[in-house]
Parts: sequence; C-alpha cells; structure tokens
Amino acid sequence: MTSLDTTRAFYEKLGFEFFVGPVGPEPVAIMEHSSGVNINFILNSSDVAPLNLLMDVPEKHTGYTHVALEVTDLESIQGQLVSLGITITEGPVTTPNGESFIFIRDPDDNVIEFHKPVS
Repeated sequence: MTSLDTTRAFYEKLGFEFFVGPVGPEPVAIMEHSSGVNINFILNSSDVAPLNLLMDVPEKHTGYTHVALEVTDLESIQGQLVSLGITITEGPVTTPNGESFIFIRDPDDNVIEFHKPVS
C-alpha cells in the first residue's frame, strides 16, 4: 500500500469504515462495509509495484485479479462513482446474456468490479 491515508479516504468514499490498523505481526489495516465485505490492507510492502502484477503484465501469475461486487442498479453506481471523482477504468460492458459491469481501480491499482447480473 502506498499510503494508508489515501487508501482509507478512497474506500470511505465507497462506504467502507475504518476498523483498525496497523495491527498484527504482519501489519494490516482493516476496513469493513455494512454489506459484510471486509478488506485487509498490507502495510509492510517492500516497495511500490509500477503495475498491477496480476492484471497489467503479459506474464500470468497465480492469484485472483479482482473482487466483483454485485449491484442492482449499475447506472446509479456509475453516476455515484463519477460524482465522487472516481475514474471508471473500463465499461460499462454488457454481455450477450444481459449482464453488465464496470471497473475501477483503487490508489494501489487494485481492480474493483461492480457487476449487475441478469434480472
């Protein structure tokens, strides 16, 4: 993580609340959302990666690429993100079966998807 203050401010815009941190032998900070999503942020990284290792380089590495949050009104979410000054990095995209999604990135280039399934 490049900055706990910057990351905390970003996730607070998304409705997360700061819970605790730094805490533990490998220090983390924890934020929670009222929907039940809990995120642990690594605070002792050795350096700042210039790219998201799982998304932005041709060589593929083990791990998952992003978290997807299910929403019921993608258009409203998109408007809220724009009004908060959060850049939509991809989308909206609609699949042939009617699912739609948009992507954003946090201050450390972690990818977050907002996904509206078929109704």
